[in-house]
Amino acid sequence: MKDLKTRTLTGIFGIALLLFIVSKGKIYLSVAISLLSIIGLWEFYQAMNNIKIKPVKLIGYLAVMGLFISNQYHVINTEFVLYLIMISLLIMLLINKKIKVIDVAATLLGILYVPFFLFYIYRLDGSIYIWLIFLISFGTDTFAYFVGNAFGRNKLCPNISPNKTQEGALGGILGSLVVTLILGYFIKAEILWKLAILAILASITAQIGDLVASRIKRLAKIKDYGFIFPGHGGVLDRFDSIIFTAPLIYYYVEHILI
Repeated sequence: MKDLKTRTLTGIFGIALLLFIVSKGKIYLSVAISLLSIIGLWEFYQAMNNIKIKPVKLIGYLAVMGLFISNQYHVINTEFVLYLIMISLLIMLLINKKIKVIDVAATLLGILYVPFFLFYIYRLDGSIYIWLIFLISFGTDTFAYFVGNAFGRNKLCPNISPNKTQEGALGGILGSLVVTLILGYFIKAEILWKLAILAILASITAQIGDLVASRIKRLAKIKDYGFIFPGHGGVLDRFDSIIFTAPLIYYYVEHILI
C-alpha cells in the first residue's frame, strides 16, 4: 500500500513537472533533457560495470554537453558532435592500454541510446506533436499494465520480462491508438489515419524499448537502473519507451504528417 502511494505521488508530481517543462519548451526543455541524459547515461554505464565493461564515462558526459549546445544554440551540428566523440574515443583507445574495444563500444552505445535518442524530443519543441511522444509511450505502458493484469494469460517474453503478456501488449497498442485518435481529432481530423498508423508503430516500438531495457537489466543482474523516481526506479526505468519512440515520432511527423 505504501509503495502504491509512493508511486502515485511520484507520478502526479512527474506529470505536473512534465506538463510545465514541455509547455515552456526552449531552455527549460533542453536543460531537462540534458539532466535526464546525464543521469540515464550514468545508470547505463553502471549497468555495464556490473558485467565487467568499463565505459569511458567522461566522454559520455561531455557528449551530453555537446548535444545540448548543438540543439539549444546551433553553433555546431549533431553530426560534428558525434564525429568528435568517435575521434576522442579512438584516440583514447590508441594511447591508453587499459581501455578495450568493448569499453569504447559501450561508451558509444550509451551515448546513442540515451542522450542522442532523448534529444529527438527537443527537435519537436513548439510542435503540438511533441505530446505524442509522451502520450503514446505512457499510454502504452499504462494500458499494457492494466489489460495484462486483467486478461493476461500468455507470456510475451518470459525470459526477459516474465510479467509481460501478449494480451497486455495488445492492450497497450489499442489503448495508445484510442488516446492518439482522441488527440488527433482535435489537432487535424483529416490525418487521423496517419496518426493511427503512427500510434500502432510507436506503441510497438515503445514495447521493444521496454524489453531492451529489461534485457540489459537482466544481463547486469539489477532490479532497477536507479532510484531518482521513488517507486518507479531510475531514468532508464521510466523513460525506456520514450527513448525508442522519440526518434520514430520525430521522423514520422517531419516526413509523413507535415
